Amino acid sequence: MAQESSQARRTHRVAVLVDAGTNPFEVGVATELFGLPRPELGLAAPLYEVTVCAPTREVRMNHGFFTLTDVAGLDTVDGADTLIVPGRPDNVVPREAPVRDAIRRAHKRGTRIVSFCTGAFALAEAGLLDGRRAATHWRWADTFRRLHPKVLLEPDVLFVDDGDVLSASGSAAALDLGLYLWQRDHGAEIANTVSRRLVFAAHRDGGQRQFVERPLPEVPDGSLGPLLAWAQERLGEPLTVADLATRAAVSPATLHRRFRERLGTTPLAWLTGERVALACRLIERGETRLDVVAARSGLGTAANLRARLRRETGLSPSDYRKRFGPAPR
Repeated sequence: MAQESSQARRTHRVAVLVDAGTNPFEVGVATELFGLPRPELGLAAPLYEVTVCAPTREVRMNHGFFTLTDVAGLDTVDGADTLIVPGRPDNVVPREAPVRDAIRRAHKRGTRIVSFCTGAFALAEAGLLDGRRAATHWRWADTFRRLHPKVLLEPDVLFVDDGDVLSASGSAAALDLGLYLWQRDHGAEIANTVSRRLVFAAHRDGGQRQFVERPLPEVPDGSLGPLLAWAQERLGEPLTVADLATRAAVSPATLHRRFRERLGTTPLAWLTGERVALACRLIERGETRLDVVAARSGLGTAANLRARLRRETGLSPSDYRKRFGPAPR
């Protein structure tokens, strides 16, 4: 199992950098995802450890709801493998020099840098985002462009993976990005296990839109949940968008609209993504025959499997197996 190969890895150290006015929800996302025990994985040792750090020992959170005390210092950043920078509401006020310096220092030493919501402002203030793709909350997009015109802002996505620097567009999108990091570090099966524990949908990828403005429907229709569950049980079958529409008792055009409104994607893109995720899980569980993986996941041929897997994960099937497959016996 992929879990067995993960146990041999050194615990990944995560630093969460907060300062005055930081949004507590995003700090909670970071600690929930990476700091709490994950008994559902059945591992002997945690895969991540989290330390909250700040320029001062006490930090007053957004709107003064509470104050963090006995917070670690910014030197924590120097030992981190990943640095997470949550957002705060007063983004026209630059972060303090020690905060910007800590972010620069971490990036220079090769630390993976992650921002949640308007934490992207701090990364831009530290000079990390010039000429690079990034995401931030849609309400702050115009302000961000004005203050940081050299950044390639992508305002209509949930999160952006630009290699060693990743950014989530909003507070809820921080969960999407966090689960994506689990998948990137440890594979789809472990990420899906964590997602199920959190009771959080794992099908939203970074390219989906942050929000959709739409009028209320004249007649409220049912959730897509039953349809998605039905389809997930039949991914290996020659399932088409027309089949999904028939199952939902709507036209393909109506189904397309509902997927766009509720998932921010198309039925075909969702179906393909689910098939790729299933293919990843099969490889992680030890299946080495690509034609079998392609057939059982509904991707058809080994050639299509290779193309889809590389597009979604950046890895060939053999490279994916080396990284996330069962440990050698």
